[in-house]
Amino acid sequence: MKHRIALLGFGVVGQGFAEILKNKKQVLEQQYGLDATIVAVSDMMKGSVYHPDGLSIEDLLTVVKETGKLDDYPEQEGLIRGLNSFETIKQTNADTIVEVTFTDVKTGQPAIDHCQCAFEHGKNVIMSNKGPVALAYSQLKELAEKRNVRWGYEGSVMSGTPSLRMPVTSLAGNDIIEIQGILNGTTNYMLTRMEDGLSYDEALHEAQKLGYAEADPTSDVEGYDALYKVVILANVVMNHPLKVHEVERVGISDLTSKDIEQARQNQKKWKLIAKLKKENGNVIASVKPEMISLDHPLACISDATNAITYHCDLAGPITLIGAGAGKVETGFSILIDLINIHRKQL
Repeated sequence: MKHRIALLGFGVVGQGFAEILKNKKQVLEQQYGLDATIVAVSDMMKGSVYHPDGLSIEDLLTVVKETGKLDDYPEQEGLIRGLNSFETIKQTNADTIVEVTFTDVKTGQPAIDHCQCAFEHGKNVIMSNKGPVALAYSQLKELAEKRNVRWGYEGSVMSGTPSLRMPVTSLAGNDIIEIQGILNGTTNYMLTRMEDGLSYDEALHEAQKLGYAEADPTSDVEGYDALYKVVILANVVMNHPLKVHEVERVGISDLTSKDIEQARQNQKKWKLIAKLKKENGNVIASVKPEMISLDHPLACISDATNAITYHCDLAGPITLIGAGAGKVETGFSILIDLINIHRKQL
């Protein structure tokens, strides 16, 4: 049986996921019995196409690569063009909506509305967007359960590195007392380069040149990106309804070469640490630069790598290290959720 998918957004992540489905088609069918078929793609800038029997992934990727649009997708009987995102949710035969649109993290839109619409129409949702999970977790989770559909968001914290699935499944039975993480690759890369002797401005310029930092780096360097991820971890892993405004947030923009040298002299390193800690029935949350000792499990994490340590009452500290971004890695996070929806394990 086909698992029909509609993609909302066909940028880097959407195309990365499509490439994975194309390359892994035989493996997915043989190992998991998953016949994943893209029936629709709707992108605000690139256009949209829908065919109830499925679209050619190769043709989708080719026309977007060559023209940047879906207008030249080959004509065929039954092909429908021009559906917007909400029409794609309501009018197509997709079982699962893969929501990878450009979303305003401060409002969670349009992804929150896409989720609500999909759930109300009996469709699963998979996304890598942080905003909806951080801002509307409780209401979206409740709606998905009420409509008996599934909601996957593994990629919202550490991309394809399973920072949500691992504690929920493999660490089940533990009381996770504290979580500490390096959840932003841009700032970790910059701090690594500052340890190599670059100034803050030089490290930022290099990060921008390499594509790690945006032209406006505020979300990364001031800790907002990590802040939203901390909120997700609190809600999903610790089952605590943390809100964005409850997190103490300090970025790295005030750190100087003098600070880096001071840490070195004290056998320590500066890291932007995202932290959750249970205290007296509450959860204290922060994102801020901290000097950590060289024997700390996160001290050795360099460049753009992400890592997270779960302090468990039974298993002790467990550290997970991996990529926190990337075309293939984030595409893989979508695949993780799709396979688990197919297994009915999400």
